[in-house]
Amino acid sequence: MASYIAKAKSSIWETPQWLFDALDKEFHFGTDVCALPENAKCEKYYTPEVDGLAQEWGGVCWCNPPYGREITEWVKKAASANATTVMLLPARVDTKWFHDYVYGKAEIRFVRGRVKFGGSKDNAPFPSMIVVFRGNHET
Repeated sequence: MASYIAKAKSSIWETPQWLFDALDKEFHFGTDVCALPENAKCEKYYTPEVDGLAQEWGGVCWCNPPYGREITEWVKKAASANATTVMLLPARVDTKWFHDYVYGKAEIRFVRGRVKFGGSKDNAPFPSMIVVFRGNHET
């Protein structure tokens, strides 16, 4: 488990508080399904030790997953969950995960400009998007 945590920390991009607050005002999140104690955005959250991918997602969930290879598993889980899940993702429209789980299957909101993630002095080197999976749960 420790190697997973070390790997996850290397691909973590902490959600900017202003962006989360704007989305929370619209969606009223109940659970942050992919967080560390120091960057959790909701009172209820899943850490790597708890393994959000192994949990049942319900209600309205926030997810800013690690942006490494494991991102596919997080997007796949959100697409199949019985929950409304809002994700902050890199706008990688050329990837298999984008075409298999997002394009034509979820609401996509491209973020104008480059996001400055929490704790960073510079903007991200990539564009971002908000992806909304509605599941079977109405907001």
